[in-house]
Amino acid sequence: MSSRRQAFRQADVARALKGALAAGMKPTQVEVSAEGRIVLSFEEKPAAEPAGAFDAWKAGRARAP
Repeated sequence: MSSRRQAFRQADVARALKGALAAGMKPTQVEVSAEGRIVLSFEEKPAAEPAGAFDAWKAGRARAP
């Protein structure tokens, strides 16, 4: 058997996931094709609208974690 170059490495997938997490995204699925293309799918969150004036004010003053 001839050895061929690996299409992807585990470190490539880990790097892609780390980057997504650092950007504040939440990956839900990872797909790797035979050619080595890595595709990440992300969780979609619907934009929540504040219920009232107080909630809108409170959301605007919230601190980032």
